[in-house]
Amino acid sequence: MTAGRTSKQDESNRLDPGIQRSLDRKRLWHVLLPLFVGSVIAYLDRVNLAYAALTMNEDLHFSASVFGLGAGIFFAGYVLFEIPGALIAERWSARVWLVRIMVSWGIVSLLMAFVRTDWQFYLLRFLLGAAEASFYPVAYASVIPRWFAAEERPRAIAIMLGSLPVSAIIGSPLAGWLLTCHVAGFRGWQVLFLIEAVPALVFGVLLWFWLKDWPKDATWLTEAEQEHLATVYQREVAEKLARKRYTVVQALCDGSVWKLCLIYFLWITGYWGYNYWTPTVLQEASGWSSIRVGWMLVIPMSLALGGMVFVGYSSSRSGEKRWHAAAPLFLAAVGLGLGATFREPLWGFVGVCLAGVGVYSPFGVWWSYPTTFLSGAAAAGAIGLINSCGNVGGFLGPYLTGVMKDATGSVEGAYLGLASSLLAAGALMLTLRRPNHKKS
Repeated sequence: MTAGRTSKQDESNRLDPGIQRSLDRKRLWHVLLPLFVGSVIAYLDRVNLAYAALTMNEDLHFSASVFGLGAGIFFAGYVLFEIPGALIAERWSARVWLVRIMVSWGIVSLLMAFVRTDWQFYLLRFLLGAAEASFYPVAYASVIPRWFAAEERPRAIAIMLGSLPVSAIIGSPLAGWLLTCHVAGFRGWQVLFLIEAVPALVFGVLLWFWLKDWPKDATWLTEAEQEHLATVYQREVAEKLARKRYTVVQALCDGSVWKLCLIYFLWITGYWGYNYWTPTVLQEASGWSSIRVGWMLVIPMSLALGGMVFVGYSSSRSGEKRWHAAAPLFLAAVGLGLGATFREPLWGFVGVCLAGVGVYSPFGVWWSYPTTFLSGAAAAGAIGLINSCGNVGGFLGPYLTGVMKDATGSVEGAYLGLASSLLAAGALMLTLRRPNHKKS
């Protein structure tokens, strides 16, 4: 009886293919594109430090340990404000909260150009993390589920998070060039921080007008489209509540949520260790200029973009999530292992490419997983917790890599540690329970 009723509901809520294509285009332009652009800017302002380090560390006499701590302390601010920010956005307005995030992080990013001491460096990196905290949980838990059904989310999130490698594709050569610019007494790394802060401030204002909180607020949708999206969302929430009704506290204490926290911690330890140290390690191994390093990193980031799109679309089509997330992490572990084992620049660069594809590709699948059994404030809080635990790894990965580099003179040991972390994350991914929606 229930199966028949569900089938009839699915049939009654299925749109005409022409209307569906029109709705897909509207959602791409009005929902995914603003999130994509915001994420590009967020990633530029988060990782421009990796390129600034090519000249900033020498100018300011920062050791590898100081740089590693500054790179990692960003995540301390991020972790502290992640869950509160996600809950505020869910209960108030996701759109307004995203605007606040972008404007505040743009201001802090601009101030990075005026760093002179290690303590100023640490303080501003902490404040940057606090300002940016909850941007991604708000997108995953409070925006995308209102506009995309469960089976559509891996593809939608993969499109949004294609912004990460796109940001690197744009940002790597741009940063390499800006490091050579000396304007009005500012050194190249200062110009880099100043120029890349401006888009956050401008786009924060644009986002106020571009993004809407709910389909009912969108004048660019027809009444039928608004009703369709509302019905799909409400039915999904009702089905989750019928299985188990989670409060925020229950979600934060749930064993499955904590397993996701551990997996993400292990993954992001390797992810940020890779991202913050790759430009420096590549330059030291090859002797290339900062401009050439920037252009060469376009290659692994382009491959990573292709990997993200492929994995997201494949998972949405098949409904399978665990292997789609685990296999790329195994590939990333192999890539970092190559980087640690081989001294030849060619093999080291092959390792950089494999690791780049591996650490980026699973994101679309991964962030669709918590909303397969959580919704509303429970999903927002849990995703904030998962992201926070991951970002503890974001602190440890860069910091411990810097400490080991100072202690041993190389990153080989650190890279093997990062590879082991990614390998463990992939193995744990395969132990997750199967999602409950139809295609699983």
